[in-house]
Amino acid sequence: GNLQKALRAGSQCPGWTMGVEMLLQVYWAEACHRNAVKVLQFQAVWTWGPDGQGAVLLVNCDKENPYTGKEDCQDDKVFSKDDLEDMSRMILRTKGPDRLPPGYEMVLYIPLSDCDKVGVFYLQNPFFGQRYIHVLGPRKLFHVVKYTGGSAEMEFFVEGLRFPDAGFDGLVTINVSLLEPVAEGIPQTPIFTDTVVFRIAPWIMTPNTLAPVNVFVCSVKDNYLFLKEIKNLVSKANCKMSVCSRYMNRGDRWMQDEIEFGYIHAPHKGFPVVLDSPRNGGLEDFAVKEILGPDFGYVSREPLFEEVTSLDSFGNLEVSPPVTANGKEYPLGRILIGSSFPLSAGRRMTKVVRDFLYAQKVQSPIELYSDWLTVGHVDEFVTFVPIPGKKQFRMLMASPSACYKLFREKQKEGHGEAVMFKGYTGTDTKSLNLHLSLLNLPQRCIDWNRDILKKELGLAEKDIIDLPALFKMDKQGKAMAYFPNMVNMIVLSRDLGIPKPFGPIIEAECCLEQHVCSLLEPLGLTCTFIDDVSSYHKQLGEVHCGTNVHRKPSAFKWWNVTP
Repeated sequence: GNLQKALRAGSQCPGWTMGVEMLLQVYWAEACHRNAVKVLQFQAVWTWGPDGQGAVLLVNCDKENPYTGKEDCQDDKVFSKDDLEDMSRMILRTKGPDRLPPGYEMVLYIPLSDCDKVGVFYLQNPFFGQRYIHVLGPRKLFHVVKYTGGSAEMEFFVEGLRFPDAGFDGLVTINVSLLEPVAEGIPQTPIFTDTVVFRIAPWIMTPNTLAPVNVFVCSVKDNYLFLKEIKNLVSKANCKMSVCSRYMNRGDRWMQDEIEFGYIHAPHKGFPVVLDSPRNGGLEDFAVKEILGPDFGYVSREPLFEEVTSLDSFGNLEVSPPVTANGKEYPLGRILIGSSFPLSAGRRMTKVVRDFLYAQKVQSPIELYSDWLTVGHVDEFVTFVPIPGKKQFRMLMASPSACYKLFREKQKEGHGEAVMFKGYTGTDTKSLNLHLSLLNLPQRCIDWNRDILKKELGLAEKDIIDLPALFKMDKQGKAMAYFPNMVNMIVLSRDLGIPKPFGPIIEAECCLEQHVCSLLEPLGLTCTFIDDVSSYHKQLGEVHCGTNVHRKPSAFKWWNVTP
């Protein structure tokens, strides 16, 4: 239809012997469902699903230039050809007379609303001394295209500048128009327009079921033995380990809380992107200075007016494996965010971060109740482990009830005087008998979340494994782990790094460790118990809180999701 309009418009111009064909075409480096033919036919429309069509842009949020501290999308220059590979190639084809009549122009342009979301570069002098000129983007809404006559192709490169977010659905539009003069003093009139719509690739989190690439952990003054045990675990899992120095972390040991790893992907390319939390502790500069680089992107969201609380740390941000729930598939899993109880005031993750996560669309978030905890993070009561089989994972939940059940069994067997933390100085060593007299208030909060997760993730009881846990209450009535919380583990494929619980020793074995091994090892998992009492547990964190894992991306193509 657009091509016919162009031919009709051309036939009305005096002195023209043929129409002008103007076709904005997007090329991709990979043949897939969204191939070039579909883009040619439906380029002004973007639709989701395996039968959908539309072009994809990456936010150019990595850093190719070693001499700058900012992402590539924050400047209007092309540093190298590696920078171009992060962009989508766009071809403008023209076919017409040797030259346009006086006053006629071809203009490439973007709406004002998109000028901070997309940038376009033009390849000048493609054969001699190539230069990439910034033609569209912030402060550049249009570009007059030089018409060269006959059949010609002009090559452009397009980059995304912003991720989808509140008020921005991720779609950007680029137009090309043929303008006709009307009369002196009157603006030119478009007689033909062609349009291409791009969707900016969303930021995607990676669940525990994906293979680990690199484990990040901090070196602080009191965690030498912890680092040694993590290094041994990483060696078993056959992945890399990166240790953040004391100089960089400035005494901040909570690697999980500072950052979250994810990735972005287009048909021609993808790369990991780290999301930086607004907590801004001693690790505030770590992601920019140590992770941002070539093919490793960076994004952050900082609230302007909201108070940042513990719930803004990314121990409070997890993602499930792929699930099907209520007849709907979530092939990239669902994001889990801890929040306050729905009917009460309390701590919540800041709106700017929640808005960002919801706007990505492909991992529809679930808000859970975590404000009952002193720290308030979802990783204190839930995690996921990979297993073979149709479901491919199990959900692990902290369970005071399971702990009481185990302790009652041991009590009946005559071990009621066995104590916790035996031989560990400076730690409360209550016996099983005393533990069984404690109230079980946290179980109600965990059960509330259990019901939500079963419904929203499509889980049955057989998909859930309860790990023994006990909580004690602080002066504000919030709960904290009494002994190291085993659900707060690091998952490296089949190798699990579990906080060592220092449970009652019965027949020369920790009954808690023995019980957890009996639950997980038959699933093909290997349990390694790591002593984190002095270096993490006493400061209200565990193994997962002190580590972070960059994982391989999912093989599933996000544009095949139906949000």
